[in-house]
Amino acid sequence: MIDPMKANAEPLKSDRRSPEVARRVLQWFDRHRRSLPWRAASGQRADPYLVWLSEILLQQTNVPTATPYFEKFRTLWPRVENLADAPLDDVMRAFSGLGYYSRARNLHACAKEVVRRGGVFPASEAELRALPGIGAYTAAAIAAIAFDRKASPVDGNIARIVARLYAIEEPIARARAKIAAAAAALTPTERSGDFAQALMDIGSTICTPRSPNCLACPMQFICAAAASGDPQAYPRKLARKERPARRGAAFFAEAVDGGVLLRTRPLNGLLGSTVELPGTAWSVDFALEEAGAAAPFSAPWRLTPGTVDQIFTHFSLRLSVYAARLLERPPAPEGCFWVGRKALDDVAFSSLMRKAVMHGRSFMEQDQSGPAAKPVNRRPNGPSTKRRSSP
Repeated sequence: MIDPMKANAEPLKSDRRSPEVARRVLQWFDRHRRSLPWRAASGQRADPYLVWLSEILLQQTNVPTATPYFEKFRTLWPRVENLADAPLDDVMRAFSGLGYYSRARNLHACAKEVVRRGGVFPASEAELRALPGIGAYTAAAIAAIAFDRKASPVDGNIARIVARLYAIEEPIARARAKIAAAAAALTPTERSGDFAQALMDIGSTICTPRSPNCLACPMQFICAAAASGDPQAYPRKLARKERPARRGAAFFAEAVDGGVLLRTRPLNGLLGSTVELPGTAWSVDFALEEAGAAAPFSAPWRLTPGTVDQIFTHFSLRLSVYAARLLERPPAPEGCFWVGRKALDDVAFSSLMRKAVMHGRSFMEQDQSGPAAKPVNRRPNGPSTKRRSSP
């Protein structure tokens, strides 16, 4: 057991305990490995395509959330050639709801590039990093898991484990190089892929952010955080910054035939290439009374009760929704298009915009105070409308 008084020692680039750590971790993995749809059976080589696909889908999310998306992608596009041949709109639609949509565009671009190179994923980290959407972590994960190269992927789980093993005082964001060096020192030459997956499993099931089960951990014998008596104190936390609060408005226009007016967000930027309701920009100084300038056309718009709220990484958003029921479809403004009711389920909405569409549709279904109307020369004017959103 490490002397807790030495818990803050700098992790070494080589650690004489590494062979014993690897032995115990791999022994644990052989008994307790999770069964995951992208994971090869014990003793079998993993499919690089499935490893790559799973790693992309798992970014910024967790296994329960990513698993149904993985099954969908594997069913629709069982080989990288199938994914490369698919229209980007279909890929975006399959990705809908998972967030961070640049991943979907990079996924498609990477598949095309792999096919251009002969349909075979490279085995080295350097070559993998040259592919679209593959960064240092993903390259190391593919190299280790799919090709059993000596590589040390460091995801959130592994970073947390290393920070605890060495009781690193800096928050993870400030200690990435130190953590990477320590992880590399622990990685064995043989069964590197199994070792990486074992650490991922330990981080998910034992060395969890809260209430880590140290008694069940095969690395407890070297863990400085466990020896300190307060393993949950690591990793150290950065002072949380206040998220700026942005606001905006969206316009739900529904024709009598059930068609809804939509548009596609720009390729680059937040929620790029996803489909949305027309609306205003999102800003901290948004004024509801100015929303009318962003309405797609003049119509009997009504401000629906309540708002649609979403938390993004760097800001929170509160979206007010205006709704209008129309007897006929006016021409779609430039950049917009009409989608029929039955086709809405197949649209590549973000989770935010799907909530906004459901919000507008729910209002239409519950509110029978006014019949459908033809478009008229009336735009929303915020507080002077009959219905107000909650503050």
